[in-house]
Amino acid sequence: MKRKASNQKGIIILFCLLLISLLVVQCKKDGTVASSISRALVNTPDSTIFSPFYDSTVVPYADVTPSINDVVVTKSVLSIIKSNCVSATCHGGTGVKPYLNTYASVKSMVVPGNPEASQLFQLVTTSDLNKAMPPINYGVDLTVTEKSIIYNWIKNGAKEKPAVEDYRPAGVAIITTGCTSGNCHNEATATGAWGKSGYLGTLTSADTISFVFQNQTSGSITYYTQLKDPKLTSIWQAYKDSARKFYADTVANASFRVWKVFSTRGPLNTYDDLLLDIIYPKSIRSASGTYSVSGVKVNSKGDYLNGSSSLLSRCDSTLVLANPRTKVFATAQQGGMAYSDGGLRPSDIAIIKGWYFSDPNIPSVWKFGTDGTGIFKYRKSGTILTSIQ
Repeated sequence: MKRKASNQKGIIILFCLLLISLLVVQCKKDGTVASSISRALVNTPDSTIFSPFYDSTVVPYADVTPSINDVVVTKSVLSIIKSNCVSATCHGGTGVKPYLNTYASVKSMVVPGNPEASQLFQLVTTSDLNKAMPPINYGVDLTVTEKSIIYNWIKNGAKEKPAVEDYRPAGVAIITTGCTSGNCHNEATATGAWGKSGYLGTLTSADTISFVFQNQTSGSITYYTQLKDPKLTSIWQAYKDSARKFYADTVANASFRVWKVFSTRGPLNTYDDLLLDIIYPKSIRSASGTYSVSGVKVNSKGDYLNGSSSLLSRCDSTLVLANPRTKVFATAQQGGMAYSDGGLRPSDIAIIKGWYFSDPNIPSVWKFGTDGTGIFKYRKSGTILTSIQ
């Protein structure tokens, strides 16, 4: 019996020593273990990650009853905090103050526009074992994406509801990364097609590169030519400058009328490309000899508002577009960029719509028409989006 008691006592002592050593390792500020821990967000956070406060966000100008393409569902600041900090015994309302279960309480820990000066961001990125949240001895740390979401939210103003600062980087990135593959809305492919058609005069092998695309469904093969820099940048920028100058005053700048047509999709590689396509749609700029000036056929309409296609209607099939000049609504949806070009998800389309209607660089005429009475209508409800909503 004495030997058995002695063994039990020895086991208890060993257990206590092990527990003490674990506590020392986990709570020690200095030493090899602590010095190897780094929770800092080393790289500049990805500003294109949509970073709202709530998991579910109804975007501006959604349908009367928000439906598909109207709601962004994504990981949010609040859900990250709830998952890591808001337990019953921690910051959940009955445990450790401050309680972090409301917008007001979380915002009280940040300096809008300045993540580095915000206590919330400092706590989730510090390697100080006495300050880190969640506590390092919990064995849990936020992911790089989660830290980036908190950073972006604070940087963009720590708002309860997203605004253009939140929508624009994410919406632009969805299109410029998702729809600009080599055979899609690509600057190099579009200008390369001009070179292949003889629009650009003599080109050398240093100016172009070719590739082959095979359709995995039909098996068909297409050969593409792409223009390379510096020729690519100079040709595409000159084209955009010419289009903008012509449409600024079609009479005084008649000689700048764009004459190149696209045998491919119109380029959408940059924010500037998107604005060009929205304000002066590709269908207007690439009318392919249908219209005439003094009896001479030309390749672009003179009225950039006389069109029946827009970037938004090509993304969101729940909306139909009215020609801004004639005010006649289309009888069928478009939406080809969602299901054909980019494979956009409903939340992606909602972000694009949020960006489109919040961006002051997109003219009101391409949101609500020439008189504000609306050019976009929801197919389901018949609701027309107007400037007075």
